[in-house]
Amino acid sequence: MPGCGDSEEPKTGWDLDKYISFIIKFIEKLNIKELDLIGHSNGGKIIIKLMSNKNLNFTVGKIILIGSAGVVHKKSFKQMLKIKLYKILKKILQLKLIQKFFPNLIINLKNHMGSEDYRNATPIMRDTLVKLVNTDVTEYLKDINRPTLLIWGEQDTATPIGDGEIMEKYIPDAGLVRIPNCSHYVFIEQAQYVNKIIYTFLNGKY
Repeated sequence: MPGCGDSEEPKTGWDLDKYISFIIKFIEKLNIKELDLIGHSNGGKIIIKLMSNKNLNFTVGKIILIGSAGVVHKKSFKQMLKIKLYKILKKILQLKLIQKFFPNLIINLKNHMGSEDYRNATPIMRDTLVKLVNTDVTEYLKDINRPTLLIWGEQDTATPIGDGEIMEKYIPDAGLVRIPNCSHYVFIEQAQYVNKIIYTFLNGKY
């Protein structure tokens, strides 16, 4: 998708709806009428909200979400304090006198405060990440009216197993497969096993 891998970045920071629009146009451009959808992390979040669209020009059969993002948790006091501190420091560092003598301080602050993905991203993709991370799609889970397979690494710290449990609870026809000793990248760490699970779900046999 735009901004991911070797794909060209969007001209401005994209929110979730722009990614959904892009995916719909892509499917329609290829004239695909029936398909199954599989998404990891933010890809899963895109699928969740996409399925709330009742006017799609194609039919979705089954859905697979792997360590899907989409459940935004209430921030702890420590997290809120960190964000507030960041905003205060950012305002101070934007003062002309500070910028004149220490032009790289804001960049250094962002690099220190953000996640690894955020630190490695360009300004446009940083804006995109902020918009995506703060978008909760929990309310759309009930709208998924397709058989849904949830695959989760039990040691996932990016999207904890509890998020998978929430999705299993609210998606009408969903089943959660927990894979021990695996992280957010369970599909790499247990590729053969995950592939078997997916194949069985899609085809009903090995």
